[in-house]
Amino acid sequence: MTAQPAPAPAPSFAGLHHRPGEPLLLPNAWDHASAAALAARGFPAIATTSLAVAAAVGLPDGAAATREHTVRLALTLGSEPYLLSVDAEDGFSDDPDEVAELARQLWAVGAVGINLEDGLGPAERHAAKIAAVKAAVPGLFVNARTDTYWSGDGDAADTLRRLDAYQEAGADGVFVPGLTDPERIAALVRHTAVPLNVLYSPTGPALARLADLGVRRVSLGSLLYRRALGAALDALADIAAGRAPAGTTPSYAEVGALGRSASASASANSSG
Repeated sequence: MTAQPAPAPAPSFAGLHHRPGEPLLLPNAWDHASAAALAARGFPAIATTSLAVAAAVGLPDGAAATREHTVRLALTLGSEPYLLSVDAEDGFSDDPDEVAELARQLWAVGAVGINLEDGLGPAERHAAKIAAVKAAVPGLFVNARTDTYWSGDGDAADTLRRLDAYQEAGADGVFVPGLTDPERIAALVRHTAVPLNVLYSPTGPALARLADLGVRRVSLGSLLYRRALGAALDALADIAAGRAPAGTTPSYAEVGALGRSASASASANSSG
C-alpha cells in the first residue's frame, strides 16, 4: 500500500497575518449560524463583532455591558474547527488584572485572539492591559486597537504614539479602524513592526489595494451584521410591494444543518 502524505498542519492565527501580499480577510460573526456559514465558505478564522453581540441583547456597544454575553458566545464558537478571535471592546474593565482574567477565560474556551480597543482613553492604561494579557496568556494574539480615526480627529502623531506604546507592551498586531487614506495606511505599515489591521470600508481601498499597501489583516467589523439587517428590511419591502425578494436565501434545511452542527459540537465537548 502506498503511504499517503501527511496532511499539512493547520495554519496558526499569527501565521495567517504573515502572508506577503495576502492579508487575512477576517469576517465577523454574531452567532453560531453566521460563524458556521462563514467557515463553510472556507474562511479559516472568524472574529466576533461587539456591536452585533450588544444589539442582539438590547445593550449598548462600547459601554462594557456585554462581558457575560461575549464570553458565552466565545464558549459557543471556541470549539468549532476554525480559529476564533473575540472582539472584547476595551476588556470590559479599566483594571488590567480583570482584563487578563477575561483573556484567560476566552483562551480556556478556545479563542486564539482578542481585540482590545482604547476608546481614546489613556494610552498607558491600554498598554498596561495588553501587557497583563500577554503575561497571563502568552499564546493569545492581542490585536490592539486605537480609535484615533474611528472616534477621534485622526491625529497622526497621537496615532503613532499610541501604536508605539501598544507594540512595546507586547501587542501582536495593531488595529486602526476608520483609516482609509492609502498614503496614511502605507505610512503606518512602514512604521509598525507588527501586522497592521484596517477595517474594510465600501468607500475605501479594495482588498487588493490594501494588500499592495502592506496591510496584513482586513476586518469587516459589523458590516456583515448590518448588511444582514438591511437585507431583511429590503426583503420585507419587496414582499410588501408584491415583488419576490432578491438576493441569496439559504434554505430551511441548510440553516437547520448549522444548528445540528452546533449540537454535535456540544455533545462532543460534554463527552470529552
